[in-house]
Amino acid sequence: MASKVYNICIVAILVYLLTISNSFIPQANAAGKGGCGNAPAASLIPCLGAAKNGRTKVPPACCGKIGALLKTSPKCLCAALLSPAAKNAGVNPAIAVTIPKRCNIKNRPVGKRCGRYVVP
Repeated sequence: MASKVYNICIVAILVYLLTISNSFIPQANAAGKGGCGNAPAASLIPCLGAAKNGRTKVPPACCGKIGALLKTSPKCLCAALLSPAAKNAGVNPAIAVTIPKRCNIKNRPVGKRCGRYVVP
């Protein structure tokens, strides 16, 4: 029960951080005209548990969001995973970049860099 309350608090904090800052993703400007905005990171809330623990099963909702973001703007996915908001929520970037593989996404950018991390 305490774990659920903790997770709800983390999600609430993440959502709050996303709504108060328009520039929470320093890498977003490199992603193209207009940057990535807040939407990519906010849409990845279902991935929070899987981005903290590599042994956690990735929820289907997360896999769907990751797959869609990889098709439309893979740089924004990387920016969201490396954002201060994600860090504050406890996301481990080294684990987070493994989510596309754990979702069995075929078109994932294998070997591409996301900050100092390489997508498996």
